[in-house]
Amino acid sequence: MDATLLTDRRFWSDATPIATSAFPGLIPDIAELKSHVLFETSGSTGAPKWIALSKAALLTSAAAVNAHLGINASSCWGLALPLHHVGGFGVGARAFVAGCRMEVLPGRWDAAAFTAWLGKHGVTHTSLVPAQVHDLVTFGMRSPETLRAIVVGGGRLDAETGRAARALGWPVLASYGMTEAASQIATQHPAALDSIYQPAPILLLPHWQAESDDSGNLRIAGPALFSGTLLMEGETWIFKPRVGDWHQTQDRVELIERHLTPHGRADTRIKVLGELVDLEMIENELIALSGGALSPGSFVIIAVPDARAEHALVPVFSADTDQGLIETVLAAYAANAPGFRRLRAAELLTDFPRSPLEKPRRSEITERIG
Repeated sequence: MDATLLTDRRFWSDATPIATSAFPGLIPDIAELKSHVLFETSGSTGAPKWIALSKAALLTSAAAVNAHLGINASSCWGLALPLHHVGGFGVGARAFVAGCRMEVLPGRWDAAAFTAWLGKHGVTHTSLVPAQVHDLVTFGMRSPETLRAIVVGGGRLDAETGRAARALGWPVLASYGMTEAASQIATQHPAALDSIYQPAPILLLPHWQAESDDSGNLRIAGPALFSGTLLMEGETWIFKPRVGDWHQTQDRVELIERHLTPHGRADTRIKVLGELVDLEMIENELIALSGGALSPGSFVIIAVPDARAEHALVPVFSADTDQGLIETVLAAYAANAPGFRRLRAAELLTDFPRSPLEKPRRSEITERIG
């Protein structure tokens, strides 16, 4: 898909449904899909599904993000994420709504090339994932003065890496979102750049209502919600519309006066020796123990069956991760971990499964190691 289409008014007025990545065959002729954009994702079973977002929802989200960040016609959005991800697609929508320039990073991701590209084109705002910010810090890149904000989504940017990025001038702001919400649900305000970086809390954008259920899982309602899901059942495409005004997620959060603190997904919590263990929390601890040296997306903690303890915890790293760093971090973790949170010996994978946004494919890794 050509990114420049997103700044063309004709794209937004065209009722023909479009997929942001290769759709298997023709998009079915279903009335509910008119004026919708389809984003591919995977369910808990790994089966492909397509989230249908109306163009109206995408533009509503874009307008809210622009207002939050103070975007105007003199701003310039820089696109450095793939369009098949809602965060990348949203950059184009925001440029269209603001009537401002949009520059597209050419070629593959490279921290030095990205830095030079920002300065050359006077990019003022962009969106990145934590792995990209980690690269900027690792290679000591300094932010050009024209850049005013980086919205970091697609995962948690830890405090150490965020503070190191700020020290190099990178104006990183934590955000929280999902495809079903047309990108951002909560984003730190630019005023947060005047204080030390913290991964949370994150301010809810004004177009969202949010609450947590009895289990602490997030529910959201608002005009940028997805319309429904397209699924293949047998040989037939079925459109399942969203039911009701509220969308129930499996993300655990804390909500205090419209400020949100993410606590990971409910499906990453498992039992070990009768104790509830949060896999994502252990991953965050390891990143903190590494001082930010461990790159997001370079490892994952998985749970495998264990006859005695019900589950055993296994750290799995990409084989190109520094071995000395792995040993040092795991030793520091083991020194204070209670028995039910102890880790088995690390496993290394040469072809470490990741999504296009560098997120580890946890279920695939678990299948391979287990």
